[in-house]
Amino acid sequence: MLAKFAVRKMKQRGFTLVEVLVATIVLLTGVVAVAQLVPIAVTANNVSRRDSTALVIAQRELAQMLKQPVSATSFNDALNNTCNLGSAGAPGVTQGSPVVVIANRPTINFSAAAVGGWSFTTPVDVEDPYGAQYDVRWAAIMDGASSRRIIISARLLGGNRYSLPLTLDAMVQQ
Repeated sequence: MLAKFAVRKMKQRGFTLVEVLVATIVLLTGVVAVAQLVPIAVTANNVSRRDSTALVIAQRELAQMLKQPVSATSFNDALNNTCNLGSAGAPGVTQGSPVVVIANRPTINFSAAAVGGWSFTTPVDVEDPYGAQYDVRWAAIMDGASSRRIIISARLLGGNRYSLPLTLDAMVQQ
């Protein structure tokens, strides 16, 4: 009778300690790999948030500029900034912030000093936990008295890395 019991016990199978150890190592490797993706995702989310904010700021300012008649040389925006729009006396000439062409697209040159009346810094948003401020600059190219092209860029001020400016380019005709 004892022999039958011993045979039955030998047929029972389970996990050995080595198999459990290997499975644990594989599981931990996967968990560590996923955990390393969290900071990357947080950084990508912050960059997207900053870019979205810069886009909204530039769009709002551009919308106000496009509402102005082509003959207007300046106006006060919703933030009470005096914004120059250029004069028809210099057709085809870029007026305002310096413009550079990158990959066949005009953009504002933020390495040059800001030009008064053609730039401003946004106030700190009290609802933004990071207290971010944005540098907004623009240039205008007049085509006589009938149309105006506006190139506007916004980018985050400060931070621990270089952030590319977001640029919008629009034209208004009379």
